[in-house]
Amino acid sequence: MPNFYPFDCAELLKKQKSIRKKLLSDGAPRIKKKIAFLGGSTTNAIADMTELFLLWNGIEPEFYQSEYNQYWQDAMFGTELREFKPDFVFIHTSNRNIAQFPDMTMSREESDDLLEKQLLHFTGMWDKLREDIGCPIVQNNMELPYWRLLGNKDCADHHGRVNFISRLNQGFYEYASVHENFFIHDINYLSAQLGLGKWSDPYYWNMYKYALAVPLIPEFAFSLSKIFASLLGRNKKVLALDLDNTLWGGVVGDDGVENLALGQEAPMGQAYCEFQDYIKAHKQLGVLLTVCSKNDPENAIAGLNHPDGILKPEDFTLIKANWEPKSLNIEQTAKELNLLPESIVFVDDNPAEREIVKGTLSVEAPPMDRIENYISVLDKGGYFEVTNFSEDDLHRTEMYKQNAERAKMQSSFADYGEYLDSLEMKAVIEDFSPINLARVTQLTNKSNQFNVTTKRYTQAEMEQVYESADHIRLCGRLSDKFGDNGIVSVVIGHLNGDVLDIDLWLMSCRVLKRDMEYAMLDVLVQEAANRGVKLIRGHYYPTAKNKMVKDLFGDFGFEKISEDESGNTVWRLKTEGYTNKNFHIKYCTNPFMT
Repeated sequence: MPNFYPFDCAELLKKQKSIRKKLLSDGAPRIKKKIAFLGGSTTNAIADMTELFLLWNGIEPEFYQSEYNQYWQDAMFGTELREFKPDFVFIHTSNRNIAQFPDMTMSREESDDLLEKQLLHFTGMWDKLREDIGCPIVQNNMELPYWRLLGNKDCADHHGRVNFISRLNQGFYEYASVHENFFIHDINYLSAQLGLGKWSDPYYWNMYKYALAVPLIPEFAFSLSKIFASLLGRNKKVLALDLDNTLWGGVVGDDGVENLALGQEAPMGQAYCEFQDYIKAHKQLGVLLTVCSKNDPENAIAGLNHPDGILKPEDFTLIKANWEPKSLNIEQTAKELNLLPESIVFVDDNPAEREIVKGTLSVEAPPMDRIENYISVLDKGGYFEVTNFSEDDLHRTEMYKQNAERAKMQSSFADYGEYLDSLEMKAVIEDFSPINLARVTQLTNKSNQFNVTTKRYTQAEMEQVYESADHIRLCGRLSDKFGDNGIVSVVIGHLNGDVLDIDLWLMSCRVLKRDMEYAMLDVLVQEAANRGVKLIRGHYYPTAKNKMVKDLFGDFGFEKISEDESGNTVWRLKTEGYTNKNFHIKYCTNPFMT
């Protein structure tokens, strides 16, 4: 089952049972989450197909489905829904669930009142779910009607269905803009992209009460799954880009920079410029851009300095231009960025190179056949779906470049401690705040390697932790003379009398071997002691990705007190007699300290 566009919808529908069986038997570790589907139409096949895509993305869902068209009743009054305790609620409504449209006798004021009544039907439901359940809500917007009474005037006249739906959707968007943990599944765009006529084929409504054509359900489920995957940190983080015939037309080493297809004057040059512009925009999302090209380094740089090019050498975190196998270069890229290869999307026009990389590493390599389709293939693949966005995302490229400068400087020091001192590091370690809560939540869902329990938190769950008097919470921000790394470490522990159990300890891999974990430990022990804690218990739960922290608590000086057959370990540390372990982070603030 591929995780990229294009996939064969008919094949997926035909083989979904065997695909599901194969995925569930592959032994891969997966995040288990409960998802409630509240449907204004039939949802069974949609839930089944969504499960396939979630399993592929490392998420094993358990579904609750409302009875047909009982979405509102379930949301407002359903006891079974509340007993299910979903991690996510998805409301699958469509324009067929709009109770009443304006008719030609209505005044503008009557049309506005009707719109307000319909919007209150939804906002009241969302508010009730937020109050009673508190989990993230995903809501379809409305697709356009498949017929227009007024023709082209239907979009502008207040009597028109197109006009009414557009205004209702805008009300949805305004609600989303001021309410956290509320997300729009954009079927208005999706139906237009796939063809509204195909999407709204009334046969499937009349026969089965599906609000969209059954053959398009895989497209719908794929789009929906990307929201859940993004909320759980399953997004990709890096674009590894070939150069020749990928970022420009031609081979720079053979044709010369002046003869590349790039810019308004060259055949197809505009298409390559548009693709470069699309790629560069991803930097604003915090996506790291890298080069993976079989080329001489000087030719690669010359091509990137083409006067009509949008992407320049400074836009890339790493440039691997050599004659080594591309799989080796991508593996090295992941290592240098302290990321897993599966975080990378490899973009190359050469199908043989793509197959070699896919066969060697857990890297997505979508088919790039013609330059006119490059943007569409990446965009539909949904690799970088945005649900939460923080200020740190804007500066991620610069942060990783600064890491490269640190690594370069490290090589000039014989003593590692002297190197750490030379960085002039400063840490701010503090309790969570409303300002940093989104970034903290984002880190819990993206950090896999330096993460002792790999516990995931939704925004709502993190807000509960933030408001709890029975938790100790720390988030750490690290800066040095090269720049600010942003919030890079999170620790959460819950109090059991005079014992503190650590639920979460994670750190961004971009600050590994900088002693930030020791600074966090020093502050944690002091705050725990201030709260009357005598014993801190650490827990390590092994995954396929977090082996690097298997002995973290032992390194901290904890005593291992148990280990089960699965490798889960429990450790303990007495707060009395503890001595600080951080010696190289010169300035550390802690608002708990007096």
